[in-house]
Amino acid sequence: MQRRTFILELLEVIEKVTSKVAPGREPSFTEVHVIKALEIISGGEAVGRIRLSKELGLGEGATRTLVKHLKNEGIIEISRNGIVLSEYGEKLFSDLRSRISEEVEVPPSPLTVGPFNVAVLVRDAASMVKTGLEQRDTAIKAGAQGATTLIFSRNKLTMPSVKGKNVFKGISSVHEMLVSKMHPKENDVIIVGSGESKRLAELGAKMAAFELLTRLTLG
Repeated sequence: MQRRTFILELLEVIEKVTSKVAPGREPSFTEVHVIKALEIISGGEAVGRIRLSKELGLGEGATRTLVKHLKNEGIIEISRNGIVLSEYGEKLFSDLRSRISEEVEVPPSPLTVGPFNVAVLVRDAASMVKTGLEQRDTAIKAGAQGATTLIFSRNKLTMPSVKGKNVFKGISSVHEMLVSKMHPKENDVIIVGSGESKRLAELGAKMAAFELLTRLTLG
């Protein structure tokens, strides 16, 4: 119950950061930009706005607004050296990382639909996956070309849309790489976002992962 409360708190904070603040305009960033910002700032060293803007792929104005919202929610602290996570921000990020993994680059294969591919794991979320089309559509809305959803069950990865079929036939090295690098457990979900760039593939995978986590948490 306590873990669920922590995750709910995290979702609420992310919603606040990305929500419209009257009478201003709606922010030009999404939930996935907040997640990516937390990942960048969590590195241990203070981060400047210019670096944050570049790595997020956002303009300086949008980045300033994002930083302002993060500060207003008590997630970050700002000094002359740059931006760091607050103690509260570190707790929230730790909760997030316990449910959504770091990204792993994946080589192009018959499983993927773009030149750049990034995988993200969502813990114990298989019950929320139907055919995987939901994750694909979410990734596309985030700017990716698509996404492939895989479920880990009985020590192997399967694709929910083609149950019983070995989708890794001829590309077993991809299966081995995903399992060895991401360490999935029973009922974990791996989402592979595909895009015209690594950044877009990553944003697509993480947006789909966040949407899946939200549905899992809220039921």
